[in-house]
Amino acid sequence: MSASLHPCAAAAVETIYRAHHGWLLGWLRRRLGSASHAADLAHDTFLRLMASRDVVALREPQAFLRTLAHGVVVNHWRRLDIERAWSEALAAQPEPQAPSPEERALVMETLCRIDAMLGRLNPKARSAFLLSQIDGLTYAHIGQQLGVSERMVKKYMAQAMLQCLLLARE
Repeated sequence: MSASLHPCAAAAVETIYRAHHGWLLGWLRRRLGSASHAADLAHDTFLRLMASRDVVALREPQAFLRTLAHGVVVNHWRRLDIERAWSEALAAQPEPQAPSPEERALVMETLCRIDAMLGRLNPKARSAFLLSQIDGLTYAHIGQQLGVSERMVKKYMAQAMLQCLLLARE
């Protein structure tokens, strides 16, 4: 286990791993249709388990693992969607403008970080930010579209900008 885990937590994770790893692999394999992806995501799920609080006090570890694994699968699918959209955008570019493999990897990482940042915003704040940044709408127009005051739009934008600043610091 990890050196940063308390010995009780490490023992709890090990016990849960031994009891439920096989079940989790099967659960993930059925959802993904790939044994290798299932193994990767099972690993990610147990990393999340290790990072969770109160692992020692879990009463229903299988249910908790299912919840963690569901989040890992959703993130996996979102990343695949982002990669697919990026590949389609690249395919539409003339060959001399196509980025190098290193540039592609950096763009993918950035897009995934932006997607995660947007996912941390509440839905109205996310919509306000996207309407402002992508559609170029004024705060007044955003407020009309979202059914909120212009002051609330400013609050949403402040939340989004804070997330952007935090993203830039990572």
